[in-house]
Amino acid sequence: MAPTEFKEGFARPSFSPWGALVLFVKKKDRPLRLCIDYRELNKVKIKNKYPLPRIDDLFDHLKGATIFSKIDFRSGYYQLRVKDSNVPKTSFRTS
Repeated sequence: MAPTEFKEGFARPSFSPWGALVLFVKKKDRPLRLCIDYRELNKVKIKNKYPLPRIDDLFDHLKGATIFSKIDFRSGYYQLRVKDSNVPKTSFRTS
C-alpha cells in the first residue's frame, strides 16, 4: 500500500472500473517512490483538440500584470486539480 499517501490525504480507498498498476521505484539514498503506470488509460483517453499555447505567448499576455503564486514543491503532482468526473480514472491497484 501507500501509507504516506493515505495519511496525507493524497489517496483514499475506492471502487472504480479503472485501476492502474503501481510500481515502487528505489531511488538512490531516498525511500521507495510510488509510481503509477497510466499507459493503459493513455491508450483510450481523448486527445486534446487544441494546441497548447507557446510559453512566450503566455508571457506576452502577462506583461505588466502582478502575479502571486503559492506552490508547495514537496507535494508536487498531488496539487493538480482533477475534474470530478475524471477522479475514478486516477484509481490504482495496491494488491
